[in-house]
Formats: sequence, structure tokens, C-alpha cells
Amino acid sequence: MNTSSPSQSQHPGGLSASARGLMFGAMAIVFGDIGTSPLYTIKEAFSPQYGLVANHDTVLGLLSLVFWSLMLVVTLKYVTVILRADNEGEGGIIALMTLTRRFVAKGTRSAYLIGVVGIFGAALFFGDGVITPAISVLAAVEGLQVVSPRLNGLVIPLTLLVLVALFSIQRYDTARFTRLLFGPIAGLWFFVLALMGVMNILHDPEVLKAVNPLWAAQFFADHTFGGIFILGAVILAVSGGEAIYTDLGRFGARPIRRAWYFFVLPALMLNYLGQGALVLENPEAARNPFYMGVPEWGLVPMILLSTAATVMASQAVIAGSFSVAHQAMQMGYIPRMTVRHTSSSNISQIYIPAINWWMMAIVVGLVVGFGSSSALASAYGVSMSMTMLIDTVLLAVVARALWPRWRVWVIPLCIVLLMIDLAFIVANFVKIPLGGWFPVALGVVLFTMLRTWRRGRKLLRAEIQKDGIDLRTFLPGLMLAPPVRVPGTAVFLTADKHVVPHAFLHNLKHNKVLHEQNVFLTVATLNVPYSHKRMVVEQMGDGFYKVLLRFGFMETPDVPQALMQTCDVCELVLDPMDTTYFLSRENVVACVRRGGMPLWRDKLFGAMHRNAAPVAGYFHIPGNRLVELGAQVEI
Repeated sequence: MNTSSPSQSQHPGGLSASARGLMFGAMAIVFGDIGTSPLYTIKEAFSPQYGLVANHDTVLGLLSLVFWSLMLVVTLKYVTVILRADNEGEGGIIALMTLTRRFVAKGTRSAYLIGVVGIFGAALFFGDGVITPAISVLAAVEGLQVVSPRLNGLVIPLTLLVLVALFSIQRYDTARFTRLLFGPIAGLWFFVLALMGVMNILHDPEVLKAVNPLWAAQFFADHTFGGIFILGAVILAVSGGEAIYTDLGRFGARPIRRAWYFFVLPALMLNYLGQGALVLENPEAARNPFYMGVPEWGLVPMILLSTAATVMASQAVIAGSFSVAHQAMQMGYIPRMTVRHTSSSNISQIYIPAINWWMMAIVVGLVVGFGSSSALASAYGVSMSMTMLIDTVLLAVVARALWPRWRVWVIPLCIVLLMIDLAFIVANFVKIPLGGWFPVALGVVLFTMLRTWRRGRKLLRAEIQKDGIDLRTFLPGLMLAPPVRVPGTAVFLTADKHVVPHAFLHNLKHNKVLHEQNVFLTVATLNVPYSHKRMVVEQMGDGFYKVLLRFGFMETPDVPQALMQTCDVCELVLDPMDTTYFLSRENVVACVRRGGMPLWRDKLFGAMHRNAAPVAGYFHIPGNRLVELGAQVEI
């Protein structure tokens, strides 16, 4: 009996309409970055800095390295194995870090090291992420130079115009553009990549031999130790591998795997082999084999399609940056920022203005400062190779703890992948003087800020708790001679549910009243994407309640909504129009005598704390129901 619903109508190929939609969506978003790599990978491999000669053995060896990098790093590591390491359906380096920390004792050195390594990987992800829009759009627009050298002066202005327009539309519902444009563009893009590859392979089918790994081994034998540095160009072919894992929660593992196995990987390899055949036939084509393989009549349409595809890839990187930043914010690693939901139908589609405009400023600076995709390629890959290594290390920990049946082969595989990651790191470190320092420096700066915020919050909480009064001993004494009770409910937000909130003490001291209902509210972020039990209520008597609200790191902490939705199952009754929220707003003062952090980090934390978005806005507390009480704290 057929039980499928009309919305799940089957295609003759066996896939439902929703499955096909997810698969083509994955082609557009998940593989947007890696899908535009053919624009510059082979071209950069033959740039003067590597000194390669476009002869038969070199071309086949290079193509073999590209093929096996795609097979081992992307197909085996990310698509086949690491997608299984989901944190309740969510992926990305922060999700992997939180998953890993479940299997080590809290507060141990191992837990600390995993946290440091994971956050460093997230910082490096941002470091290389800002290069992707710049290098991909630049590489696409540089096709104008093939049309006519006289158009060279238009490359930078047109690139900036495209990028500024892209960042400017992020405040709107970009899912609408994704549905209407990116899916068809992705399908057309990968079809054209495959078609170009087949047409060029027919000129010299000899390149098909490159799938034999012996050609890669022969390449290293011919170029000795110096041959390893070509991996600095080969890594461009696998750029975007981390995005495959980051977008796991958005599309699911099965659509991602299907898109890769049946569409993206064949199209990419056909195109790379086609570029190799073109270089074998005409070594001069090595200066830009992607566009040199396009018929003259098709150059302008191909430039337009390439630009659209790179916009698609850049959109994926920007959306991924918003998602990772939101996760880090929820986990307490970066200050609170304004988060806006730009879609009424997709809760995961968010826009973070501060991240958007900072990214735009950096991307524009990269385009102007480096001036060409070749120069940017020299800066690309250092951070990415380090992030890939961190993923491998965390995967090994997860496999050892979570996959007892598979760890027999996954852990040895991780050792092999670790050697490959180290080879990529060695190859890319020579890029540091050529511009590779930039993503590393940006990653280090971001890592310092992340760790400073995390450490500063702990010190701030410790200082507040130092003079704190135990809640259970304070309330009985208070009720011996209670102040005047007034109608309504007061909600006091506190980070420590065992200590009397400062806002509660200030309210008693200055207003000298006690509400009919008093709620001591603590908001906790879990190491899982979504909380399965939202609220825990403890009745303390005399109208006092301790409430714990729990949110996953992928959720938006809407405190009033969560309270109203869950309080109907307990004795606590809240009227939104008769509830007042009390917050304590601390003014952080750096003090050299405290010794918690160096003075410069204390000052950095103080500046970050002052510029963080207000707690009320972050928790969606209405301003007309809010009372803030200030306090000065030295750290």
C-alpha cells in the first residue's frame, strides 16, 4: 500500500520532491565554495612561484593530486565519515567540539584543551572564510581579461560592486533568493562544468590516466621534497570542505552525500581533467585554463554564470559565518550581538549586522589590497589546513568514545588523514610571507578575543559570587520581617541560581517592596543544539520560585516566550502585562591587583563588555517591562 503523501510524491528516480529540493539546495549552499574552485586551482598551480613546467608528466601528476585530495579529504573524511559525527543533527567545528567534550570529565585538563583547540579552529574558520568571497568573485570577474586585456581596469570596481551588493542584501529574506535563483544556478553551473570538461577531454583523453595514484607518487619522485609545496595550490581544490560539515543541520547527511557523489564530484573532476587536457594541448593555456577552455562566443555568458556561482558560494560562507557566530555567542565565547531573524518560515535563517559589516569591510580591504585572485591564493589555505587538522583530531576523540564498533578502522584512518593534513600545513606555511600571515593573524586575534571573553566572564562571575549571599539562608530571614508586598511578578535574572541576585538586593534597598511572586531566573545554554526539557521550576515557598530555562546552542533565547509557554504546566502563573524583569548591569573595571588576567586582557574584556548588546535585547525582554540596576565590579 502506498502511504506517501502528495507532498512526498515520488520521482521516477526514486527521490521525493522534498529530497530533490534538499539535494539541489545542498549543491547551491554546501558545495558553493568548493564548486567554484576550478576557476583558480589549476591556474594557481602553474603560477611562477611553484616553477612547474606544463609537460605531460607534471600535468598528470598535478591532476592526480587534485583527484586524490578530493577523494581522501572531501569524499572520505568529510562526506563519508565526519558527517556521522553529528551533534543531534547539527554539524560544524563548534558542534563537534561540544560533542567531544561530553566524553571527557568536566573541569579536567582534557576538557580545557578540547575547548581551546575547538575555539581556535572556529577562529581560523573565520580567518579563511573572509577570503572566499574575495578570491572567488575576483577569479570570476577576471574572465574579462581573457575577453580583452583592455578590460583589466574594470575587474576591481566590478568585483567591489558585486560584493557590496551581496553584503547589503543580507538584512532581507535571502532564502527567497536561494530558492528562486541559487538552486537553478547551481544545477546549471555544475552541468556546464561537466560539459566543458568532457569537450576538453576529447582533445587529449590521455588525462584520464590521472586517476591512477602512481602519477601523484611520480610527481613527488620527480620534484623531490620541493614537490610537497604544490599542495599549497592543490588545497584550493578542497576549499569548502568544512562547509560540508557546517551545513549538516540545514540539509541532512543523505542529501549532501547524494549531491556530492552523483553531481558535484563528477562535475568537478571532469572539469579539472578537461583543464589538464587543454594545458597538454596548449601549454600557454596554463595562465587561465578555465576561461581558455571556453569557446570565444561563450566567454561573456560564462563570466556572468561564474559571477553568479561565486555570489552563491559567497552567500553560503556569509550565512555559515552567521551560524557559527550565533553558536559561539550561545556558548558564551563572544559578546552578545544583535541577532535578527529574516525569515518567518525558517527559524535558522539569521542576520547579525555586526558580523556582516565587519566581514564586508575585511573582504573589500582584501580585494583592494591584494588586487588579484592569484595574490589572494597566496594568502589562502594556511588557516584552512589547520582547521582540517583540528577536525581530524576531534573526529578521532569522537570515534574512540562514541563508535566502539567503527573505531578499529576510523582511528587508523584519522592517523592517515592527520599525515595528509600535516603535509598541507607544511606546504601552506611557505605562503605566510606572501600574504598567508593575514588569515592566521586574523584567526589569532579572534581567538584571543574569544578566550578573553570566556575567561573574563568567569572572573566576573567569581567576583559577583565572592560577596554573594546564599539564597536559602537569606529568604527565611527576610520573611521574619517582610517588606510591603505589592501585586505582580518580579523576574530577577541571575547567573548563579544559589546566590541572591544583586538586582533583588538593590530592589529591596531602594524600593523597599516585595512582589507577590518573585522568580529567580537562570538561563543556561546546553552542549546540544536543541533543549528537550525547556524549564525546571523549584518552588521555595512564600511566593518565591527558582526557574532554570535551558536552550540549545542553535536556539534563540526568547525568555518571555519560553516562560509563558511552559509556566502553564506548573503552579507559577505569569501575566505578561503584570510581570517586571530586573537586571543587574555590571560596569567592569580592570584592576592590576586582581591577577586573574594580564591588565591588557582585563581592559580588552572591559571594552567588549561595554559594547556587548544589552541582555534585555538578547533575551527578547520588552523594554517597557524592564528595570536595570547598575553595579561596578573590579576584575
